[in-house]
Amino acid sequence: MGAGHHHRIFRPGDSVVHRLPPECKIPALAGFVLVVVATSRECMWAFGVYALLLAGVAVAARVPAGFVLKRMVIETPFVLFAVIIPFIGLGERVEVAGLSLSVEGLWAAWNILAKATLGVVAGILLAATTEPRAMLLGARRLKVPPLLVQIAMFMLRYMDVIVDEMRRMRVARESRGFTPRDIRHLPVVARSAGALFIRSYERGERVHLAMMSRGYAGAMPMADGPGASWRQWATAAALPAAALVVAVAGSLW
Repeated sequence: MGAGHHHRIFRPGDSVVHRLPPECKIPALAGFVLVVVATSRECMWAFGVYALLLAGVAVAARVPAGFVLKRMVIETPFVLFAVIIPFIGLGERVEVAGLSLSVEGLWAAWNILAKATLGVVAGILLAATTEPRAMLLGARRLKVPPLLVQIAMFMLRYMDVIVDEMRRMRVARESRGFTPRDIRHLPVVARSAGALFIRSYERGERVHLAMMSRGYAGAMPMADGPGASWRQWATAAALPAAALVVAVAGSLW
């Protein structure tokens, strides 16, 4: 896997967040998300503080708000689901702008939107400040099973290859006059998906044979660097620690 292989979600920089080792940032993200999920939905002010903490991380990492907002489109399914819940929820109902909404459904929608949004933003900030290869290296240092790390490595490496293959197949279909307009064209799209799967499988077989011929024995060589210092661990732990303080204060009040 080439060191220059970057994905669009990564934003190169030299901030204090960029310089933190990945094995520090990954547990910090996990700890922050766990605290957010464990926070009571009734403690609404706490979620506002969590958002301010993430905003502080974005400022420290020099990641603009527009960069984050564009990539939050991945949250769309959660938003749609949350919008539906107040209409189909049971129990006590209230009138809002002439609409009858479930009180419990409104709370559930708020719970999903707040926690999902904070989790997505935290994940975007991690990906924006950590190279994909460095994230895999951090996972290995955190003693993630090597097989899982290798699977993620190959997925990351060949994702662009498969996407480029999809693009060529789309161009080939369109050059033959195919333009999907309705459900009648689904069989063509399904056959294309099947062909893409077969090509991907065959490519994987060829890559595996090439690796075996070069002495692959179940482990990929990865350049390792110095471990994280206690200061770097403390810096990364500041985010989940601050969130934990907020969560405890919210539970007491």
